[in-house]
Amino acid sequence: MHRAVGSDDGTGVVTAPAKPVIEIEKLNLVFQTPDAPVHALSDVDLTVNAGDFVSFIGPSGCGKTTLMRVIADLETPTGGHISVNGMTPREAREQRAYGYVFQAPALYPWRTVRKNVMLPLEIMGLDKAEQERRARDNLALVNLEGFEKKFPWQLSGGMQQRVSIARALSVEPDLLLMDEPFGALDEITRDHLNEQLLRLWDQTGKTVIFVTHSIPESVFLSSKIVVMSPRPGKIMDVIDCDLPRDRKLDIRETPEFLAIAHRVREGLRAGHSYDD
Repeated sequence: MHRAVGSDDGTGVVTAPAKPVIEIEKLNLVFQTPDAPVHALSDVDLTVNAGDFVSFIGPSGCGKTTLMRVIADLETPTGGHISVNGMTPREAREQRAYGYVFQAPALYPWRTVRKNVMLPLEIMGLDKAEQERRARDNLALVNLEGFEKKFPWQLSGGMQQRVSIARALSVEPDLLLMDEPFGALDEITRDHLNEQLLRLWDQTGKTVIFVTHSIPESVFLSSKIVVMSPRPGKIMDVIDCDLPRDRKLDIRETPEFLAIAHRVREGLRAGHSYDD
């Protein structure tokens, strides 16, 4: 079955189908190891449309990050089809169609915040004025004005991750891939960054793919949630998050939020039953 991930306008009004950004059909990935082949992904079908915020959630080792890495052309599938903006993942990577935010900020400690954001722009060969403009604009988007001349080691973990997000946005991608960017942060910082990320998504209109282990985080952030089973990674459910787009943290106490979280939890349990 092909699983389509579409959009609504946040008011409950059904809109026309959005343009597909990611199309995946019967995707498989098998890693060859000295002991035995490892079947990481199995018959994955998924369509992600422009402007969606889609979370991948599942137990450790289920293939969430592997699927994201396939989208980013960091892993090569062994079967099936995938396109990103109508291109192969390799073509999309070469055209810088996406920005990637890793679990750790991966900032160079000897470069200032501004120069860390400018690094991919230097590699792209943009002129200095354009590099400066993009660094300034994207640091403002993540509320880091005034920290341009600081070094990463002078910032908190949450601020470092915001620099990483600004760097990913600096290449002006339509698609943002985020691999558990807040997983190592304390709960208070994580909540704050979740709120900031929602505002950023609303401001930029990016399509976001977000890997997480947290049920509340997935429900709070997403327009759709993709629930995955233990290895081999399969999609157990695709869940609409039809909560208001302008969400505050206290929405997590509402019956609507708790109902979606319950369905995610049931999907995860079903995935474990499938594995057994």
